[in-house]
Amino acid sequence: MPLTLTGTRELLARLGHAPKRFLGQNFLIDGNIVRKSAELGRVRSGDTVVEVGPGLGTLTSALLAAGAEVWAVEKDATLAAHLRATLAAGHPGRVHLIEGDAVEHPIADLPAERTADFKIVANLPYAISTPWMDAVLGGPLPTRMVLMLQQEAAQRYVAGPGTKQFGAISIFVQSAFAAERGHKVPASCFYPAPDVESCLLNLSRRAEPFLFAPAVKQLVRAVFQQRRKQIGSLLRDKLPDGGRAWLELLPAAGLDARARPEQIPVALWQQLAV
Repeated sequence: MPLTLTGTRELLARLGHAPKRFLGQNFLIDGNIVRKSAELGRVRSGDTVVEVGPGLGTLTSALLAAGAEVWAVEKDATLAAHLRATLAAGHPGRVHLIEGDAVEHPIADLPAERTADFKIVANLPYAISTPWMDAVLGGPLPTRMVLMLQQEAAQRYVAGPGTKQFGAISIFVQSAFAAERGHKVPASCFYPAPDVESCLLNLSRRAEPFLFAPAVKQLVRAVFQQRRKQIGSLLRDKLPDGGRAWLELLPAAGLDARARPEQIPVALWQQLAV
C-alpha cells in the first residue's frame, strides 16, 4: 500500500530523517497518483523500469506490484540504506539500487543488454530535472517516460514555437519523444508540500527519434541565451559561413533571417549543422 501522510511521517521519524529541500525530497502521499504513474507508464509484468530518486520506496513498491524489475538511483545515503534493507532485500533480483547522483547515472547504470526496451517512471527531484533530461537524451532512450515534474519544467519540455517557454530543451525533448495525456498533481499530494504545482508528464519515444550531436546542442543552447536577437545575426557570429545554407530553409516555414530563435519550429532545428 502507498504510504499515507501519517505513515510517511512515522517512517521518516523512525529513520531519523528530515526531508532535504536541496535534494527535492517531497514524498508522494497520494495513492491515486502513485497508481496513475504506473498506469501512464503502462508498466506490465516483466518490464524493465528505471526510477530516479525512489526515496521511501512508495512508487518503487507500485512498480514491483505491477511485475516490473526496477533499476533505481538514490543520492541520499539514509534512504538508500532503507531501500536496501526493505525492498531490495524483500525482492531479490528485482530491485537494483545504486547510491549516487542521477545526473551522473541517468538510467541507474542499467546494463547495455537491457537498454533495448526499458521505461523510466520517476518522481524526479525538481533541482535536477533539466540536466538529468539532457543526460537521458544522450541515449540509449527509453520507450516511455512518466515523470513527476514541477509544472513549469514540464511546460518547457512540451512548449511549442512562438511561446516564451520554448527553448533548447523543448527542441531536444520533442525531437525524441511525443507528449501524451498527462495528469496534474496538486501540492497536497506530497509531504512536505512543495511551493509549486506539479504534473505527471507522459512521453513516448518517437518511431524515429532524432538525437542532436553535442556540438549542435551547444550551439542551440547558445542561440537561446540570446533569444531576442534575430537568428541571422546570431548565426553570423557563431558559424563560419554564417549558417547561410540553413537560413535558406526558413522561407518554407514562412520565416527569414530576421526570425527570433523561439519562432523556428523543431523540424528546422534538426537540420542545423555545425
